[in-house]
Amino acid sequence: MPRIAEARPAAEPSSQEQKARQRRILRAAAGLAAERGLDRVQMHDVAKEAGVAIATLYRYFPSKTHLFTAVMAEQVEQLDKLARPPRSDQDPVDAVCELLLRSTRQLLSKPLLASAMMQSNVQANAATVNEAIRIDKMMNEAVFRMLGLESPTARDVRLVSLVIECWYGMLSSALNGRISMADVEVEIRLACGLLLAARSNAPDQTSLDD
Repeated sequence: MPRIAEARPAAEPSSQEQKARQRRILRAAAGLAAERGLDRVQMHDVAKEAGVAIATLYRYFPSKTHLFTAVMAEQVEQLDKLARPPRSDQDPVDAVCELLLRSTRQLLSKPLLASAMMQSNVQANAATVNEAIRIDKMMNEAVFRMLGLESPTARDVRLVSLVIECWYGMLSSALNGRISMADVEVEIRLACGLLLAARSNAPDQTSLDD
């Protein structure tokens, strides 16, 4: 189990040198977790692999929870970059499904790393692990963008949050070996079809109480 986030915020890099150092740390952590899994990654090993002092590592990442939540945020940032507004000939709901399924396949290709990120994100205390909040924000904004929701309503926010929670659940089940990728695809398509058809800009809205 990762150490629970300490009651202090992580330091934010300001200079280009500090940002480059932080990126090295994240790459090192991701590489070690992909090989060993979360429990077998030690902070001093990450520091050594990244070529930084252990004090520097703890300055930016006070715990493994901070560290691997930040690794996940970096992965989600790449997902966010792939999210584009729907084309006129494209079903927005299908586009969201494909993005989530593509991300699932990428994560399952490195199951130990994916488990480390997911476990840390669950452990993260939003009061001290800023990246946990950023992950949620990026995920929601990516889906809103693909659905063409420029001004999402409160109901839209809830619906999209439910889709993302379903995706997290399916991903966790796949990582634990409880369901196959084929099952993940069926469940994600079903969740997206049912929930996102009720969004505010859907062609045929389904009545859903606020």
